[in-house]
Amino acid sequence: MRKAIIYFIGIVLIIFLIPIICTIRPKSETVDSMVNNTNNITISTYDYKDYETISLLHKETNKIEKIPLDEYLYGVVSAEMPASFEEEALKAQAVVARTYTIYKIKNSKNKHGDAQICDDSTCCQAWISKEDRMAKWKEEERESNWNKIVNAVNSTQGKIITYQGEPIDAFFHSNSGGKTEIPVNVWGGTGFPYLQVVETSGEENYSQYNSEVTISKDDFVSKMKEKYDDFEIDFSQKDCIKIESYTEGGRVKEIKIGNKTLSGVEVRTIFELKSANFEFKISDGEIKFTVKGYGHGIGMSQTGADSLAKNGSTYEDIIHHFYIGVEIKDM
Repeated sequence: MRKAIIYFIGIVLIIFLIPIICTIRPKSETVDSMVNNTNNITISTYDYKDYETISLLHKETNKIEKIPLDEYLYGVVSAEMPASFEEEALKAQAVVARTYTIYKIKNSKNKHGDAQICDDSTCCQAWISKEDRMAKWKEEERESNWNKIVNAVNSTQGKIITYQGEPIDAFFHSNSGGKTEIPVNVWGGTGFPYLQVVETSGEENYSQYNSEVTISKDDFVSKMKEKYDDFEIDFSQKDCIKIESYTEGGRVKEIKIGNKTLSGVEVRTIFELKSANFEFKISDGEIKFTVKGYGHGIGMSQTGADSLAKNGSTYEDIIHHFYIGVEIKDM
């Protein structure tokens, strides 16, 4: 009888304890590192301490400097965005710059040898030292401007933009001319789902980012021949230069020039235009380009961010406006 009771108690304990044991997670497993079985998405965890200090290559001197991440970001934000912009725009820039930095470190290994990132804006991000930045500001604005930059970085410390748990390639540019662009229309490839065409009202108020380029017909032909030896054009023909198509963002996609068909991006490069959002006019002896916006047009428009901030948007609102389907995570 006693044995039967013991067996019965043992069976009851097993029935109740097995579900409890199966649901206990190891202490080392966190929510951020678990796999979401519903969407099959792995959420990665990034320890801010792993990126506290970075190796920065100064392109001009070819020297590498070990620098705290936040101090590096002070130099990036102050080099990339005017301090006169709204605080929420500067905060958005700080988060974008931090995300871009983490993405570069993770995905561009050995590109700069022993350095993780460089200070060349054509390769990574622009950067300027505090001393050089202060020297470029009016004396009466130096302290307030620098404090504004430092606050933008410090108040968003550890914040990065992620898509499906990973840091995004957080492209940004000066002025979109009213609409951003998708990567495939600039660099080809497949692009990223979080980088789409979005509209930004208010950018027309930043007219200083629009420009005009006038070039003589002789120089025009010379520049084209530098690229294409067999280039020919008859300026007496009505459609000797003709825009064939536009991108989703309103930029020139294809343009026929004489016997060549080029992309708008290629024309921008050849004639050193500020963007591929241009119109042209042929007159006696010259071609005039009227250019709208400044930059490749992908990701966050800095003037667009400032315009949104002026209308009450927070830095989170700004980020979600320019990057689709993302999350802002705290490292």
